[in-house]
Amino acid sequence: MSSLQTEVIKALKTKPEIDAKEEIRKSVNMMKNYLKKYSFLESMILGISGGQDSTLTGKLAQVAVNELNEELGTNKYKFIAVRLPYGIQADEDDCQDAIQFIQPSEVVVVNIKDAVDASVAAVEKGTGKKLTDFLKGNVKARHRMETQYSIAGTYKGIVLGTDHSAEAITGFYTKFGDGAADMVPIFRLNKRQGKLLLKELGCPEHLYLKVPTADLEDDRPSLPDEVALGVTYDEIDDYLEGREVNKTSKEKIENWYLKSEHKRQGPITVFDDWWK
Repeated sequence: MSSLQTEVIKALKTKPEIDAKEEIRKSVNMMKNYLKKYSFLESMILGISGGQDSTLTGKLAQVAVNELNEELGTNKYKFIAVRLPYGIQADEDDCQDAIQFIQPSEVVVVNIKDAVDASVAAVEKGTGKKLTDFLKGNVKARHRMETQYSIAGTYKGIVLGTDHSAEAITGFYTKFGDGAADMVPIFRLNKRQGKLLLKELGCPEHLYLKVPTADLEDDRPSLPDEVALGVTYDEIDDYLEGREVNKTSKEKIENWYLKSEHKRQGPITVFDDWWK
């Protein structure tokens, strides 16, 4: 195992093997303890996309608030599942199945299409340049996060993120978009480990066996993550678990990691030297 692979595994906290029950408890307890510590908080908010990561994070959050309400004899705490489609979402059925599985305290639906289109039009008018479809995808991701923070403000809540080690290693998220959050309960897990937790929680198989996609680009709807990345999640997971990966895929994974370091760091100050 190379020194960089060792460094990555240490930074992203991934274990070669996990106990699903133990990891579920670890995430649930973290959320419960945080809500108890900050008494002004009453909720947790998360956008539900119909994919594996938001389904898992949402379910863990709902388990946490259910347990907390029962233990304290209250109905104060809520998990707010937020649907944030851009127009009509292609896999809306999966989104509804995820919500049915999670059984959230409340569901809020905000269609972001008008706001995103208005923002894109304003930027294009101001710059005189057309935004690429890729950049428009980032606008969607950032507007979704902005919306979640507005909702969190109205519900005295915190915003959850779905970042996990197989995503963090490649920087496969939008900076200050889906990469922004107050808490990331599944950070440390890779993709296959997330599947194990969902299986333990009784999730319908089609929600965690579906092909992962960011679904941000109009020109390439439902583009699989693995196509965009050029490596498979199995290869990424193997790398994170300290296993051997073929040379080409290893180079791609490490290139993504080095190239995306700015996403895992805060804004650069004069005291930072990681970028030099």
